[in-house]
Formats: sequence, structure tokens, C-alpha cells
Amino acid sequence: MQTTSTILMVRPANFGFNMDTAANNIYQQQDERPSQVIRFLARQEFDGFVALLRDQGVEVLVVDDTEQPVKTDAIFPNNWFSTHPDGRLILYPMFSPNRRLERRKDIIEQLMSLGFQVNDIVDLSFFEQDGQYLEGTGSMVMDHDSKLIYACYSERTHPVPLDYLSKILGYKVVAFEAVQEVDGKSIPIYHTNVMMHIGTEFAVVCLESIARSSDRQKVQESLTSSGKKIIPITAKQKFHFAGNMLEVRNDGGEKFTVMSQAAYDSLNAGQIQMIEKHTTIISPQIPTIEKIGGGSARCMLAEIFLPRS
Repeated sequence: MQTTSTILMVRPANFGFNMDTAANNIYQQQDERPSQVIRFLARQEFDGFVALLRDQGVEVLVVDDTEQPVKTDAIFPNNWFSTHPDGRLILYPMFSPNRRLERRKDIIEQLMSLGFQVNDIVDLSFFEQDGQYLEGTGSMVMDHDSKLIYACYSERTHPVPLDYLSKILGYKVVAFEAVQEVDGKSIPIYHTNVMMHIGTEFAVVCLESIARSSDRQKVQESLTSSGKKIIPITAKQKFHFAGNMLEVRNDGGEKFTVMSQAAYDSLNAGQIQMIEKHTTIISPQIPTIEKIGGGSARCMLAEIFLPRS
């Protein structure tokens, strides 16, 4: 349940800097290079990432982004939908209006045409009308084995849709506040998957970013009691996307921890050794995507847990 061997990725058509999302994603940086160059580099990095996964036997379903309407962040599909073993597909309320364009019916139809069973589509986008957002597995990090949802509140992660979803799934929410220091100011971390990852045997988490000691203890105790070995990372490592990981497996059951090369380079030998004790690391080079998009390897991977006929 915790991992899947099937991943969906969206090959970008118009990747670029999104001014709307930059308001609360401090990881995004503008770039002076021509847009054509940026788009070419993003596609090149994307293709290299797909090749690394496929070389290890991970099934990757590649969907091409559409040229129109322009969707600069289409490369991050995990924010708008998630899939579940009972055949449910959940659509999420998105903070930025221009990102809501990423929700594509034809992608769902493509999954069904490949034999995946979509028994029910749960559309939570109605929360957008009240300014309440929950951006998929960016806003939430799920421990499926223990039926737990870890989530740090932010402008993109609101308690009402979070609680609503938890009741639909039958999961318990472990909620907290996580912050980061930027220019001397403490601001909320916009997505939980920036600061933590949960695999089958271990969890990578930036504990020092959890503002309250009571919340920190709550997260630690929850992870430990559910059998996870905690691998702490520092705030500096988090800024290099060291919390933005995903565990996947191949058709032979071998497990992999996917992280960017920047994330890997920020880890120390002890942390790498602890991860490699349980999984093999896959680390694509995606510097253009990370810099301009403000998201990393995990954000590019939409897990497909749907049953297959």
C-alpha cells in the first residue's frame, strides 16, 4: 500500500515561472534566459528523469501537456489528483486559479483506457469557492499502511478540506505548523512534502521546522509508533529539497527512494547510508525545474494505486 510501481508524469509544454504561486512558494526563482531555452531544458530534464525510472523497472505513464491553455506548472501533477486502491480518484482544490487548468478529464480517460479502474471520482474543487485549498500529495504526506495523513497548515493546506478528506479515506490527521526563515522572517512552509517524506520503513523529516515543541513531539511519536525509523534533516538541507522524496518500487518489488541530485548532494554520508539500508536511491538532475518551478522530484510524480483489470 505505501508504494506503487506505476507513476504518471506530465511532460511540460510551457514550463516557466508562475507569478501567482510565487507569492507563497519561496523556492521559485526567476530566470533571465529566454522562455524557449527554459522550456527546452525542462523537457530535457524531464526525459532524463523518466529514463532513470524506467531503467530501474518502474512503470512510468507519460502524458503530454497541452499547448493551450498555457499551464506553467503542469509538470507537477501530484497537486491536482490522487488515486487509491479502491478505485477512487480524488480531485483537489488548488490555490492558484491558473493551476486549476491542470485538472484534465482526458488524463483520467487515458488511465481508464490503459485498464485502470476508476470506480468513483471525488471532486473536492468546490472548496475553492470558499478560499479553502488542499493541494493533493503536496499538501499531505500519507502513511497508507497506518492510515495517517501528515499535514502542515498553510495558505495551500486548509483544515476543513483536510478533515473532509480524512473522513472519506478513513485516515487520521496529524496536523502541525511548519515554518522556515526567509530574510529574517518566519513564514509557513507551503507544502508538507517540502519538509517530510514517508517510506515503508523510514521517514525523512525536518523536525526543526516544526514550530511548536508539542507538535514536534506529536509527529515524532506518531512516526515511531507506526514503525518508522526517523531520519532527521536540517533546514538548510530542506532548502535543497532533501524532504521532497518519494519511495517507489519496480515490477520485481525492489524499492527505490527518488530524490533530486540537489537533494542527494545536500545529504551527509550517514543519512545516505540509512536510506540505502532500505532502498536504492534514484537521483535525477532537474536544476531548471527546481529553480524556476519551485518543486522537485516528488512533485513530478503522481502515484497510480488504482486496481488494474
